[in-house]
Amino acid sequence: MEGKKYTIGIDYGTESGRAVLVDITDGGIVAAHVTKYRDGVIDKQLPFSNVILDSDFALQNPADYLSVLSISVPEVLKQSGINPADVIGVGVDFTACTILPTDEQLEPLCYKEHVRENPHAWVKLWKHHAAQEEANKITKIASDQGEEWLKRYGGKISSEWMLPKVWEVLNKAPEVFSQTAYFLEGSDWITAKMTGTIKRNSCAAGYKGTWHKKEGYIPAQFLNLLDPRLADIYETKLSGEVVSSGSKVGELTSEMAELMGLHSGIAVSAGLIDAHAAVPGVGVSEPEKMVMVMGTSTCHMLLSEKEVFIEGISGVVEDGIIPGLYAYEAGQAAVGDIFAWFIDKNVPTYICENAVSEGKTIHELLEEKSNKLKPGESGLIALDWQNGNRTPLVDADLSGLLIGLTLSTTPEEIYRALIESTAFGTRTIIDTFRKNGVAISELYACGGLPQRNKLLMQIYADVTNMEIKISSTTLTPAIGAAMYGAVAAGQSKGGYNTVIEACRNMAKLKEETYIPIQENVEKYDSLYLEYKRLHDYFGRGENNVMKRLKEMKEMNIR
Repeated sequence: MEGKKYTIGIDYGTESGRAVLVDITDGGIVAAHVTKYRDGVIDKQLPFSNVILDSDFALQNPADYLSVLSISVPEVLKQSGINPADVIGVGVDFTACTILPTDEQLEPLCYKEHVRENPHAWVKLWKHHAAQEEANKITKIASDQGEEWLKRYGGKISSEWMLPKVWEVLNKAPEVFSQTAYFLEGSDWITAKMTGTIKRNSCAAGYKGTWHKKEGYIPAQFLNLLDPRLADIYETKLSGEVVSSGSKVGELTSEMAELMGLHSGIAVSAGLIDAHAAVPGVGVSEPEKMVMVMGTSTCHMLLSEKEVFIEGISGVVEDGIIPGLYAYEAGQAAVGDIFAWFIDKNVPTYICENAVSEGKTIHELLEEKSNKLKPGESGLIALDWQNGNRTPLVDADLSGLLIGLTLSTTPEEIYRALIESTAFGTRTIIDTFRKNGVAISELYACGGLPQRNKLLMQIYADVTNMEIKISSTTLTPAIGAAMYGAVAAGQSKGGYNTVIEACRNMAKLKEETYIPIQENVEKYDSLYLEYKRLHDYFGRGENNVMKRLKEMKEMNIR
């Protein structure tokens, strides 16, 4: 290993964080380690207290993020046996929009005794949806005012984004708001902790924080219409220089170097969103290529040479991922979460017993059984909205739907229908882009699901009628983060000057791809028409029964 140089990519996910030590010559993974968050997703009750959370809350403990640095980073160094002096850079990707309030010294407010039992003092995870009311108001006022910037986000602001979550804190916990020096993305907080320097990455700022490369943030006049106390938010609690992904935020401090087992002075790259890091991670740096980052949810990343305003996208950002190109983000709010919900809450005992007797997981058994079914054979069709709809409807108040149940319906039939529903959701996103003149010629997938579930990927190929290429690893975002770490270090330190150079040298794909089966394509075309009818009927206001039922539920909970 003499003379080799390495970077570390740190990938912060929903349930855990992982560190990957990467050889920058060819992108080879030298060592990897996962640290599961002790408190995980906090959606029922606050840690260390009896405070019960309202519905739609999804919080986290920032101490879990630091544990990834103190556990996983030293572990990959130990596994590899390399000299820490040969690590030239660190890159970070993070779920977004995941925000936390801090004081002037970057101390999270949830650490402070006098506010720790206030849920709004904690990290608000990306899938925290309790700011839907604020998101609706921002969208309505912006629409009424004819704000051009709203079109960059598909005409709607999501409850998952920065401004609605900050406004929610102001509305629901003004005492927390007043004590907050900074609201920071998780990615920006962790790089600030590593370097002592606050810089906001253009990726999260552009997609989740309504920042634009040429126009900056949305104007104070508009913010004043929301609430006068928000008018100067971008000069105060959201202040900080916006820098592009791959930029060097600073160097690792001696304190953090000791915590992580590294040498101080190592370059730390500006953070970026986890899904976005996966784009170079699979080797994509050219237009007309879409990357599906598939896990608990799915993000659809697309590179293009032009900026077009498209319904329901999460943003289009110039230089958002690859310099010189526009990068679009769309997505589905739940995919893997839907399958996990079905396995955890709905599978009968005999399926569990069969799985044990055959030495398989329940997922493996249901995949095997579902694979024997033909498209349309179950008589079922579903809507994939168990966690709301992100693109194109941008509505967290929608819910899941399953039609066609009979007394003979089997678990494997439901399992397959749920997979198909998520594939139809992806096709809806692809069709939305194409109808607006944004071409998609190639489809890539990465994340845990493409590695584990072949049936799922074949159904996606059949539903979209596109060949799908698969990343060689489940750690694609971390590889992408490591690439940006190499760019932050620069060629003079043994790294790269551009992310395109890093991408060409460090990305790897599987040889196996998924090719559409034309017989299935034709059947899924017919089923997709039914999906679209249901999608528009329940999602576009003709029948708001899902929202009425949710209101009744919340009234009874109160």
